[in-house]
Amino acid sequence: MRRKRVPASPLPQRDGIDAVRLRLPEDPEGVWPTVGAYLLGRYGAAVGAERIGAMLDAGRFVGADGRAAAASEPYETGRWLWFHRDLAPEERVPFEIGVVYRDERILVADKPHFLATTPRGRHVTETAVARLRAGLGLPALQPAHRLDRLTAGLLLFVVRPEDRGAYQLLFKERRVRKEYEAVAPYDPGVELPVTVRSRIEKERGVPAAREVPGEPNAVSRIELVERIGDAFGRYRLLPETGKTHQLRVHMNALGLPILDDPLYPVVREDGPEDHRRPLRLLARTLGFSDPFTGEERRFTSRLSLSGPG
Repeated sequence: MRRKRVPASPLPQRDGIDAVRLRLPEDPEGVWPTVGAYLLGRYGAAVGAERIGAMLDAGRFVGADGRAAAASEPYETGRWLWFHRDLAPEERVPFEIGVVYRDERILVADKPHFLATTPRGRHVTETAVARLRAGLGLPALQPAHRLDRLTAGLLLFVVRPEDRGAYQLLFKERRVRKEYEAVAPYDPGVELPVTVRSRIEKERGVPAAREVPGEPNAVSRIELVERIGDAFGRYRLLPETGKTHQLRVHMNALGLPILDDPLYPVVREDGPEDHRRPLRLLARTLGFSDPFTGEERRFTSRLSLSGPG
């Protein structure tokens, strides 16, 4: 049996963020006689019954036809509703996101440090995808991959939803050539270049990833590009895999933790972020064969990493 197609959202994005979509589930016991009863049951404990009532009174829950749903309307299994969440204020990341390249299919952006790729947790509007959607008028824009919030550099976005799978597959099948740059301590006792292979695991809710015994699932090549004074160096990092925090974990394992890393080797206590001291890690280049045209693409970040100090 074919699934029914999900209707398009009747609500436009707000600050680059889609409206929340929900479908009324089956209710064989008749627990929810009305739309209002269901919404109170689902969201009342989280945001308060008064708030849900006020949203209903204001017409903020709408159906596929764009008509506001009334609290007293009879419950209807399978009905679609949309609404915009009330978002907490976010501190603006004081750096702009640059556009390196754009055509009808893709957009390559230069993400600054401290800006998340996509909405998650307390970072919603202060994300690369939200800023680009709102700023460029591209509501369907989606990332083909992700960068850590603290890492700066190149991010590939897909303009049209129907093209996204082809570009995501490039990353899944490791057909994207990625080069990173980092500033970290210099240690003459560490023989470079070196290829690091290890097994990395990241537990949900735990800030730092860790290396564990077992079959390697993370591979990185580390090269020294130049010395910076006596104590630091500039490094080229070439990941063959894409595990969470992989480059940060591997540099730390070599005894060369990336400068101003708040997690490795020691997890820093929560507190205000110092935007003057970003993690010195940059996604420098991105290369791949375009899945639609076969053209060889190579992009280079316009950002730069400062040295220690």
